[in-house]
Amino acid sequence: MKSFLFVMQIDAYDGLKIQEVLDQVLITAAFDQQVSLLLLDDAVYHLLKNQGSGLVGSKDISAIYRSLQIYDIEQIYVEQESLSQRGLNQEQLLIPVTLLSRQKVATTLNSFDHILSA
Repeated sequence: MKSFLFVMQIDAYDGLKIQEVLDQVLITAAFDQQVSLLLLDDAVYHLLKNQGSGLVGSKDISAIYRSLQIYDIEQIYVEQESLSQRGLNQEQLLIPVTLLSRQKVATTLNSFDHILSA
């Protein structure tokens, strides 16, 4: 089994791109691969509680994030500095995550067979 890390830096308002990446995540997990997510920069906004799509033609992606565990995607990483720089904290997030410092992100990347960035 190969390990995949999907690194998301997509702005929360780019709903189509987010949907495409999450579809790739779910498809990869469906083939019994070890899949994890890392959210950096503005991508941390994807995980805020009580957030609707707010845009015409956009989907509310919170349901997809809440269903990741069903696909055995249990390791969701969020860069601590990305949260802090936006005045956010872990309690405001929709799902449980593992916070990583920027330094720890660099070492974590080395533990995966494949890294895909979006």
